Amino acid sequence: MKGPAIFLAQFASDTAPFNDIESIAKWASELGFKGIQIPSWDARLFDLKLASESKIYCDNLLGMLLKYNMQITELSTHLQGQLVAVHPAYDLLFDPFSAPEVHKNPQKRQKWAVDQLLMAAKASRNLGLTDHVTFSGALAWPYFYPWPQRTEGLIETAFKELGKRWLPILNAFDEAGVNLCYEIHPGEDLHDGITFEMFLEQVNNHPRCQMLYDPSHYVLQGLNYLEHIDIYHERIKMFHVKDAEFNPTGRQGVYGGYQPWIDRAGRFRSLGDGQVDFKNIFSKFAQYDFNGWAVLEWECCLKHPEDGAKEGSIFINDHIIRVTDQAFDDFAGSKADLTINRTILGIE
Repeated sequence: MKGPAIFLAQFASDTAPFNDIESIAKWASELGFKGIQIPSWDARLFDLKLASESKIYCDNLLGMLLKYNMQITELSTHLQGQLVAVHPAYDLLFDPFSAPEVHKNPQKRQKWAVDQLLMAAKASRNLGLTDHVTFSGALAWPYFYPWPQRTEGLIETAFKELGKRWLPILNAFDEAGVNLCYEIHPGEDLHDGITFEMFLEQVNNHPRCQMLYDPSHYVLQGLNYLEHIDIYHERIKMFHVKDAEFNPTGRQGVYGGYQPWIDRAGRFRSLGDGQVDFKNIFSKFAQYDFNGWAVLEWECCLKHPEDGAKEGSIFINDHIIRVTDQAFDDFAGSKADLTINRTILGIE
């Protein structure tokens, strides 16, 4: 495992040092981070179109980051990926994720989003990256709770359409040599293991269809996040290190009663302040020899982000396990000898 790294989306702002890529990289480096995950939609930090067209731009960016011993871990298209599939109920809410010229036009907005993903595939290749993170979008999410009773075939139709929209994008990422990792997340049609499997079937088990693992989203829906690694470790290529807590009461539970984050039973917290069992998560990843980045995603309703980042770098660094290259009992072993083995077993 590599790290610690940090996702910049929640830190970028119009205030220095968070308003340009060099300043924010220097800030992250001084906190002990070794990598940055870049939100491709934020023009203050990154020019996605130019990166998709110019190897020189990408090489200059990588060269600048080297001054601070910093690498790019992955690019993110969370916002653009969301727009690949939008239920009409969310049209107005999701319009701000796109360029102004495609607002109030769902067809043009979807085409814009697909073009953004295709540029991200090329940009990732130009930067020498192997993985990319996005959201799946959602057509079926308004119907996640089966009341009113869903019409027969509604979910199957939604996932068939979702697969149809994403398959050409997955092929483009395959051509670029980059894995497309979906963050499994409430609000997306890919929000747990079963829905990921349903989607995987629709894209013909595409080899580039992979997963970003974020335990915080599993705590809030009561999913066994350790067993999840056992089941899907071959498809997990990215890791957001984010904490959460779930404290149900007699007044609210998973659904949160429409309350703001600070008043919900389920809340995101800074690393070490929540309930996620990171010790066992990092052990699971060591067991399966995960070789991706451990990337801090800071989302906390209480703690200041700069404090969360400072503490998060130390937290991740302390949890990364250097995988052993020898068995602990090698000192007591003996060399292979077929004759001795047969004698031990009483074989003539």
